Amino acid sequence: MTDFVIPPAAIASLTVQGSSARFPVHRIYCVGRNFAEHAKEMGAEVPARGTPVFFMKPADAVVPDGGAVAYPTATTDLHHEVELVVALGRDADGEIALTNALDLVFAYGVGLDLTRRDLQALAKEKRLPWDISKGFDQSAPTSTLVPAAQAGELSTQRLWLEVNGELRQQTLLSEMVFGVAEIIHELSRLFALKAGDLIFMGTPAGVAALQRGDHFRAGVDGLAEFSGHIA
Repeated sequence: MTDFVIPPAAIASLTVQGSSARFPVHRIYCVGRNFAEHAKEMGAEVPARGTPVFFMKPADAVVPDGGAVAYPTATTDLHHEVELVVALGRDADGEIALTNALDLVFAYGVGLDLTRRDLQALAKEKRLPWDISKGFDQSAPTSTLVPAAQAGELSTQRLWLEVNGELRQQTLLSEMVFGVAEIIHELSRLFALKAGDLIFMGTPAGVAALQRGDHFRAGVDGLAEFSGHIA
């Protein structure tokens, strides 16, 4: 048994549909500008084919199954970004071929990539990294995961988000610039992908501010949905 000089932190984890066992989160990879209309509303160019945009969040940013999400510090402009979430159940042995990429997928879900938009805008203006706008505490509320074998065909399904009963974001998953297999392939060229990794696949147009007390509900039709509120 390994001794530690301080008690190790608990492993961040998510619930899995049909199982009492939980999914341990290793890393959270996020895809930027993966829906053309969102890229346009942010004043950014749509990435050329073969060059997806990536950033990361800490594993313990997940908020399992929704519920209360704390309004973060140091911002007055918290934005929602609803996304398909991909959970990997196998390690990648180096660079994974595009044809084999989906073999790594254990499950799918839906999540929110919460963003401190004012801090992101300031960082972009000064050409500085914008990690603090994305990788903060409780910035990745995530639904229960649905095993891939139960998920069925997702490309024609609708991704959506409601805030206080009002539809804010919606799109078909077929509108993603880069699909799941392409993103896994590209990530495997940059990182040693591991079982336990999550991939947030990017958000459609319609991002907007969340206020304290707002209630949200997000989902992918036929797959999963979850709800919560900003505390």
